[in-house]
Amino acid sequence: MKKLIALFAVSAVASTSAVAAIAISGAASVSYDDNGASPSATSYDADLLFTGTAGSTTVTVGMDVDGLAPATTSATMATTIGPVTVSADMFNETSLVTDTGAGGQNSEGTAAQDTGVTISLDAPIGDATVGVDNSGNVTISGSWSGIALSHTSKSAGDTTTAAGSIAGMDVSVTNKAGATTWSLGTTVSGVALTLASSQKVTATFGLAGNTMVVTSVPAQAEVQPVAATAAVPGTWGIDAVKSYATIAISRSLTSGATLAATYNTLDDSLTLKASVAF
Repeated sequence: MKKLIALFAVSAVASTSAVAAIAISGAASVSYDDNGASPSATSYDADLLFTGTAGSTTVTVGMDVDGLAPATTSATMATTIGPVTVSADMFNETSLVTDTGAGGQNSEGTAAQDTGVTISLDAPIGDATVGVDNSGNVTISGSWSGIALSHTSKSAGDTTTAAGSIAGMDVSVTNKAGATTWSLGTTVSGVALTLASSQKVTATFGLAGNTMVVTSVPAQAEVQPVAATAAVPGTWGIDAVKSYATIAISRSLTSGATLAATYNTLDDSLTLKASVAF
């Protein structure tokens, strides 16, 4: 009997040790949308993320669990061998999207396009870090005088980013293949303001124990579809959308959930959403 108890104890410790390296997180929400002049609708969403860690190796598996059958949404593994990082995308997702209101691909990506292994090497040289991966992309990054800079040279177009805080204002600038985008963020009298190069403006502030976010979204011009090629999937066009504003008020409840109400001037709709993250 003592041997049986000892064997059970060892088995229990081994099981606990194995489980301790696995973390489970997720999020779930339920929404009611009156849809303005259109019929009202309810919707829900639930997702789980499993993260397993062993030393410097991490495996993550994402799942969408609110459908008819749970579906995998991601599967990755990353590990380090000295200065070398190996990361693998092992999930061939369904990348075809048919919603012309938001764009998306009008032809499915291949397994070779959706999955793959990236091997990169990072080496510190002075205040900078130089990295290179198996695709031939070379990245130089570092931080100088509080400004984080990064430049990546690749065949699809170089990307340069700069971000930092200047005189109390958070500034971020990105130049990708010759196109520049930027964002500015600061706080004035307790109100957090954000302005982007797309002319989108967001203001976030507290209101009687609640958080209110006011967003002004600029008009969206029509975007023409792009035909598919043998190497690159095509994309659907995007319909023109008038400028609009949203007002969202959220509050954390004692139940652990967050209740949010969002009004959208585009279709004069009100959405109520209860969500929880764990």
